[in-house]
Order: sequence, then structure tokens, then C-alpha cells
Amino acid sequence: MRQIIEKDFILIAYKDKRYFKEVSLGKSFHGKGGILQFSDLIGKHYGIKFGEYEIFEPTIEDIIMYGVKRETQVVYPKDGFFICFKLNITHCSRVLEVGTGSGALTLMISHAVGPEGQVVSFEKEDRHYKNAKKNIQRFARWENAELRHGDITDYSGDKFDAAFIDVKEPWLHLTKARSLMKGSGTLGIIVPTANQISEILKVLPDGFSDIEVLEIMLRKYKTVAERIRPEDRMVAHTGYLVFARKIANNEFTFSETETYL
Repeated sequence: MRQIIEKDFILIAYKDKRYFKEVSLGKSFHGKGGILQFSDLIGKHYGIKFGEYEIFEPTIEDIIMYGVKRETQVVYPKDGFFICFKLNITHCSRVLEVGTGSGALTLMISHAVGPEGQVVSFEKEDRHYKNAKKNIQRFARWENAELRHGDITDYSGDKFDAAFIDVKEPWLHLTKARSLMKGSGTLGIIVPTANQISEILKVLPDGFSDIEVLEIMLRKYKTVAERIRPEDRMVAHTGYLVFARKIANNEFTFSETETYL
């Protein structure tokens, strides 16, 4: 069991409220459950009840939902974790991201690829780039996220196992993204409106196949044994997800395939 030390992040739970804080000596948390002196937590273990508060070690979901400073609409964990799954991101994967935003998905990908993997993320907007960089520096567990201020137009380097695009006009980046992907690599895109899907589908079949369009809905339930029912509020539509796989443009005949293999 790891002890809490100065500069650690903690999740404070009080009834149905959650608060993400950094343990700093001389500072305290003031809430409806009373005053919590951070110095009193030093040396204690995570997963304890301290007065009216419960103290937990933050998960990557907690960091995204409560810790990341948002300058843009972030990719929610309900979408982000599924994106990592669909892109087949594993330990040591190398992933391209077009549109860092606030860095929420960047952090999830960084978490998924591990210390020997890498995510290279591009953000054109200066304000978003600076904010994302601060979020990555503050919350990334490993130094495996490379943020670049600009677009992917002039980028060249090793091929990526997967790519994800989160910008207003993703169809403008498909050709370049494809050129940077390994054969059979998976592409993911998120857009907020259905008309954007239409524009994507007009050009996506050129060099991609196995195309999917979907939306993820997540509804939580009240945890009261006597009255199990859905929560009164839910995060409904967050974005449409498009997935596809890179495929070679050339075709092989059966005889050519046998020789090729």
C-alpha cells in the first residue's frame, strides 16, 4: 500500500460529490464535510475515511473528469477507453493523434501504450497546445507523449500502428494520416455532427476499408438497494465515432498472391 506524500493527487469523495486535489503542505480543503488539512494526510494510505471524507488514489478516469483543465470539449472516458480498444492500442504501440485539444485522449493513449510506447499529437491552436502541454506534464505517468505545435503536413518518421483524428474537418487529413500508418493499421475519428460523417464517408473509402460508424451511450444507475433506477442526469451525445482500417490500393491475382506469400 502506497503512502500519500506531498504533491500527490487525491480524489476526495463526499456523498455524491468528487473533488480532485493536490496535497500541499500548509493548504486545506474546505467542504460541507468540514475542513481537511492536507498535512494530516501525509503518511496515510489511500482508501481511508478521514472525518466525513473518503480519500482515494485517482484513476485515469478521475484525472480526465476532474483533473484536466479544459480549453476544449474533451473526449470523455466512455468514448476514450473504447477508442483505445478499437484502435488495438497495446503495450509498445505507436499512435498518431491529430488534434490534441485539452489532451484528455492523449493522456488515455499514453496510459494505454505504457512506458515503451509513444503517442505523437499535433495541435495547431497555440492556446490549446499550451494548455494540453501543461496537462500532459502534470498528469502523464510516463514521458511517452510527444506534443507538436502545428499540423501533420510536413511530418515524416516511423510508421504508426494507429491514428486518431479529432478536428473540425478530419477529411482534410485522411491522405496524410494514411501515409503515416502501417499496413492494416486502424484509423479513428470523432465528430459532433452527422453531416460531418457524410463528408468523411465521401472520401474515406479511398485507401480504407472495414468502415464503422457508431455512438456510445452510457447510463448510470442509482446505487440505493431500495430504489434501483437510472440517475436523473446523464452525459448523452458526446460524439460520433468512425473507424476504418488501412488497406493497400493495389490488388493481387491468385497467382500473384501465392508468389507474394
